Amino acid sequence: MAQLGSRVKKIRSKNAGPFCITIDLFCINQTNYQWLLETLTPEIIANLFQVSENQLEIFKIPSLHTLKISFPRHHIQGSRLDSDIHGAQFAEILNELNVD
Repeated sequence: MAQLGSRVKKIRSKNAGPFCITIDLFCINQTNYQWLLETLTPEIIANLFQVSENQLEIFKIPSLHTLKISFPRHHIQGSRLDSDIHGAQFAEILNELNVD
């Protein structure tokens, strides 16, 4: 079993305003991109980030071999309960995800 981060070119996350997080997954080629689409299902993403599937926005960009995922933050950016003001740590959750 490998980690998702070893199967894609790059994973990055960032805030998308004070209420949302966005995660970009960049693949090396079309084959790798297709594998990612089949492997990383909305159900898996929703469970990982503890949001409902209908809160996910998933943008497929095949010409760039890129998948973009956005979802609401649990706490407003910069609030006293926010543990990641930039949203950068969310990428690591996907990076370390074990996949077949």
